[in-house]
Amino acid sequence: QVQFVESGGGLVQAGGSLRLSCAASLRFFSTHVMGWYRQAPGKQRELVAQVTGSGSTNYADSVKGRFTISRDNAKNTVYLQMNSLKPEDTAVYYCNALRLATSDAYWGQGTQVTVSS
Repeated sequence: QVQFVESGGGLVQAGGSLRLSCAASLRFFSTHVMGWYRQAPGKQRELVAQVTGSGSTNYADSVKGRFTISRDNAKNTVYLQMNSLKPEDTAVYYCNALRLATSDAYWGQGTQVTVSS
C-alpha cells in the first residue's frame, strides 16, 4: 500500500509563499510522474503541476510563473513552491503519483492551503 506524507499547507496572506512537500513510499519512485492537484469548494479537482522522473515539468496556466514543482528522487519526495499566492489559490492540495507504464495512480490525503485577502 502506497503511503504519502504531505506537509506545508496553512494560512497565508495574499502575496505570500508556501512550500508543500509530499514524501511517498513508492517503489521505483523515479518511474512515476509526480503531480500536485487542487480542489476548491464546489469545484472539480484540477491539475496544478507535474514533474516527470527526468525533471520535465508541466503547469496549469493559472500558476505559471508563480509556482515551481520539483522532486528529489533520492528522498522519494516532490515539492511545490508557491509564491505570490492569491485568494483564488485557496484549496485542498493533493499529491499524485502516476506510473505511466501501468497507468497506476495514487493520491495523498490532501493538505489545506488558505490565502486571505
